[in-house]
Amino acid sequence: MGEMFEGLIQGAWALLLCGPVLVASIAATVFVVRRRALAGGDTEAERSDQLFWDLFLGSAVAVPALLIPTLMSPWTGLFLGGAGVAAGIAAYRGTPRYLARRAARRDYQALESAHLAAQAQHDALIARWRRYELDPACSIDYPSLTDVRLPETSALIKAMKAADQLRGNPHQGYPDAVTSLAASLAAAERAAGIPAEQA
Repeated sequence: MGEMFEGLIQGAWALLLCGPVLVASIAATVFVVRRRALAGGDTEAERSDQLFWDLFLGSAVAVPALLIPTLMSPWTGLFLGGAGVAAGIAAYRGTPRYLARRAARRDYQALESAHLAAQAQHDALIARWRRYELDPACSIDYPSLTDVRLPETSALIKAMKAADQLRGNPHQGYPDAVTSLAASLAAAERAAGIPAEQA
């Protein structure tokens, strides 16, 4: 009875100490191998070499974490083996979803960054335009920039309206609308005869 109790205690300690190591090493190895397989891009020789080292390093941690508890208590080893298999399956299935979420987050951050840069450019373009509209000297010198009957000025006003409508929505082509606004303002300034260094 005492030996059985002692075996249970040793098995429980082995389970607590080696279980997390085994599960983490198997999950990490499967994740790395699966991620490389999904990424592709390497030659066959590079893939097989990388696969060997990934599996070697993962098994260098996982095998002792499984064998040591198994030698203490076969039931602990059996339980840990099941936990390792479950961790491997979960990592295999979860890797594509995790990578997709990470790529989506990276894309969103890129969109957000582009949106913020476009907002700064938009503000600068509107400030440049207001000079022609609000400064009496500029209005007198370049009246065609406020005359919407001219095609360049009309296109500029339409580009301003499009950029203003998209400003609050970072996923609807706002940076492209600001680029179009910049081109329209430059075209209207050229049509009005404003020198490039003064624009």
